[in-house]
Amino acid sequence: MPARQVWAGGPVTDRATCVLEGNAGPMTLDGTNTWVLAAPGSDEAVVIDPGEDDRAHRAAVAAVLAGRRVALVVGTHRHRDHVGGLDAFLARHPAPVARAAGEHRAAGLHLRVLATPGHTSDSVCVLLDTGELLTGDTLLGRGSTVIATGVEQGVEQGGDVGDHLRSLDLLLSLDVDVVLPGHGPVVQDPRAALTRQREHRLARLEQVRRALAAGHRDVDEIVTAVHGDLDGGVEGTLRWAAAQSIRAQLDYLARQP
Repeated sequence: MPARQVWAGGPVTDRATCVLEGNAGPMTLDGTNTWVLAAPGSDEAVVIDPGEDDRAHRAAVAAVLAGRRVALVVGTHRHRDHVGGLDAFLARHPAPVARAAGEHRAAGLHLRVLATPGHTSDSVCVLLDTGELLTGDTLLGRGSTVIATGVEQGVEQGGDVGDHLRSLDLLLSLDVDVVLPGHGPVVQDPRAALTRQREHRLARLEQVRRALAAGHRDVDEIVTAVHGDLDGGVEGTLRWAAAQSIRAQLDYLARQP
């Protein structure tokens, strides 16, 4: 088995640089990717997902900005590892914020913000006309996306399997050269990665169907039937995440004819 790719952020294209936040974990992989985008020579920049409320990370982003004015900030979805530090970032770098579908011209770039619900109801991706696709948590650089269900910080997460499949289909229809994800390394073969994620989601649905057919009804039982034993430590976090996705899959299957 090949060694896992080490991801430390840094420049990826002549328009995109990743500032990797120091919040690595089972849900954030190597950490949150904050993306600084700008056309070569521009005195402005666009920032995608300023990350958690962390002074050191804001300083690292400011160092990459290198004095350029922030013309636009995009939050790919509501989770605090992506936008928990948004207000503090804006206090230092005042700029308009895009969190819904629309087109923008900033920092010498043309950006399309695309509604891609599934991970959460408010998830968006950003496509540059130069072929970079920024996916937040809709497609990760490694592993599979959690379908976030339930309530977090008083807000319904709205994760939905059907929405996620439709969002993957939308992204597969685009002309994309490289994926810049919200966590994990850059994806150099976008079509293959998006196809794998879609096939993985469908395979998980089939596993849940088989678990139901075997008589499992409780979410915890189905998590064990599908994922095996995930108990304690990091595995406890993974089990919690797996349970969220299982609930979303059960909701999806219950709506099917």
